[in-house]
Amino acid sequence: MFRRAREVGPVFLIPAAWTVVAAAHAGVVTDHTLLVAHVVMGVLLAGFAVTAYPDMREGTLRVWWTVIAVGFLAAAAGAAGFRLDSPALQAVALYGWMLLPAVGLLDTGRRVEAARVVYLGGAALCVVGAAVYALAPALPVPSSTAVLVAVAAVGVGQTAGILDAALRY
Repeated sequence: MFRRAREVGPVFLIPAAWTVVAAAHAGVVTDHTLLVAHVVMGVLLAGFAVTAYPDMREGTLRVWWTVIAVGFLAAAAGAAGFRLDSPALQAVALYGWMLLPAVGLLDTGRRVEAARVVYLGGAALCVVGAAVYALAPALPVPSSTAVLVAVAAVGVGQTAGILDAALRY
């Protein structure tokens, strides 16, 4: 039961996380909510990294295990950022979670020919989303719109990859 939850949980958790990020940018959730979310994410990531390690020691699964382990550090930086009111630590978490999965998606796209477009497209959406987010104030559209589009792009790219992985394996 736990193993199956570990395999399919990210299919729900990834879009939920990016929905919370979008809601935060829309002013719907508070910084305290984001602090709690980062703490919960850190606990889930640590638990996943520890329990999944025996199954994730080779190939693309090793790459994804590394993404998760480093992602724990990004989540911890985010929690510290909200606790200490540090925009720099908050940015480490945000950009970390926008870009870390791109590494796993690229590696998976290189290895899984049948779904290459899903994974490489997902990686591209992560990178483009991070770039649009960073450049939002300079773009010829309202920053709030650019930020929400950026977050949506990242969320769609990452969700497509994890959904394919859950269905395929």
